[in-house]
Amino acid sequence: MPPRDQCVFPAMLDAQAQRYESKPLILFEHEQQWTYREAACQSRAAAAALQHLGIQRGEPVLVWLPSTSAIVRIHFGLCYLGGIFVPINLALKGGVLEHVIVSSSATTIICHAALAPRLETVALGSLKRIVIVGGPATGPLDLAYFDDNVLAGDAASFTEPEPPIQPWEPHGIFYTSGTTGRSKGVIASHLHTAMLGRCCFRFFEEHDRFLMNLPYFHMGGVVVPFGMLAYGASMALLKEFRTQTFWDEVNRTQATSCFLLGAISTFLMKQPERANDAQSSLRSAIQQPVTADSQALSKRFAIDLYTQLDMTEMAAYILSSALTPDQMQNGYCGRETRVWPSFEARLVDEHDCDVLPGEVGELIVRCDMPHVISPGYWNMPEATAHAWRNGWFHTGDALRKDSAGDYFFVDRVKDCIRRRGENISSVEVEEQLLSYSAVGDAAAVATKSEHGEDEVLAVVVPKPGQVIVATELFEYLVPLMPHFMLPRYIRILGEMPYTQTHKIQKAKLRSVGISTSHVWDRETAGYTVKRDVIK
Repeated sequence: MPPRDQCVFPAMLDAQAQRYESKPLILFEHEQQWTYREAACQSRAAAAALQHLGIQRGEPVLVWLPSTSAIVRIHFGLCYLGGIFVPINLALKGGVLEHVIVSSSATTIICHAALAPRLETVALGSLKRIVIVGGPATGPLDLAYFDDNVLAGDAASFTEPEPPIQPWEPHGIFYTSGTTGRSKGVIASHLHTAMLGRCCFRFFEEHDRFLMNLPYFHMGGVVVPFGMLAYGASMALLKEFRTQTFWDEVNRTQATSCFLLGAISTFLMKQPERANDAQSSLRSAIQQPVTADSQALSKRFAIDLYTQLDMTEMAAYILSSALTPDQMQNGYCGRETRVWPSFEARLVDEHDCDVLPGEVGELIVRCDMPHVISPGYWNMPEATAHAWRNGWFHTGDALRKDSAGDYFFVDRVKDCIRRRGENISSVEVEEQLLSYSAVGDAAAVATKSEHGEDEVLAVVVPKPGQVIVATELFEYLVPLMPHFMLPRYIRILGEMPYTQTHKIQKAKLRSVGISTSHVWDRETAGYTVKRDVIK
């Protein structure tokens, strides 16, 4: 196991702050920045403020804030204190939000004022205190504690935890998309995320700067500071990704690399070509998944592309060097690497028996270093036992491996809908559909969009004697679901196709998709769905 100053966040930052001192570590919007030394000071100040609130080592704290310096400060402060950072997707509302709050068992939530009203309509679980920042708010104010200065602690008053924080202690719980059921809170230790950061940014050098264009509430956001500390590099944090201003932000921050996940590549390629497309500061990008357009993207913007197979539960060890034109094909993930702790991998069938070479199977893995793979899901022992059965972590990803040792992603083993970079649980969509009084049965499946990603197709059957009007059903769902989960298409059937064991035949629903004329399209109907913007 690596020493603490290579894998425990506060020890990493303290060590690098001595080495780099005045070098910028993080650039925020509006010209704000932290040097390495300032980041360490801000972390201790936030930790002192959290101690003043009574937050204890090992305690989960819900954090519901946009991607600004405030959320970074709280995460860093919790890392120094030994608390557990539990970020919430800004789009959550209704039953999905309630599930995260209740299952987290947190007693404190630090919440932006603009989000607080959503707490009025959900069960609050174990919450005893709502710390509201960002201005006045409405909501369940009997629990509210208003403090815009909650982060303004005194670094000198911070009491260092004893004994020191160890690599196996959790720094975060990250609620995944719930692709096979309700969202699960992945427990992330310091070592787990430090190794993930080393893998992701394996090609980084001290002069590199990563543009963090993913939300900080995702593991893809939080892993970036771990990676920058590992390589003595720097990062720039965007509050949100906008296609129209992306290249302006790249050049403003002098970023050399970024993530190009999901439809981001498509959005950038659809922008009108400019004479200076190849003249930005960007020199590389991590693209997932690799697509048929990757070669054109790499050439147009003069960037090297890297790819990998990773997930919230584990670090990437199937990864690539800079992609060659031959590797830029749909689903390419890279090869196994032995640079990091030794992993074992197998592709297996539903009985955990190895599939034949070239056949598709589920990827299962194990690692010879403890705590690199997540130990499980927070407060979900059955889901943990199922994913880690037979001594192997089951990724849920279906892959194939060719004779040269290259891996190719095929699909999720279970039903998954991916839209605008968000994985969507069909179960959670169906729960909201079934709450509508006229719906007797419901299924949510993926259908391809013009952007190359999935759109949500809701298939519903009315109760006997009831009539479902698609527009009325959609308007009912709007206040209950995040914008990215709202179905674009609604199809109304007389009866649902079932298997002999009374399970809905989702494969049949997907195969028909939107090819039938009896499908309502919200965009054709004139409905525009946008995410809430917090100013």
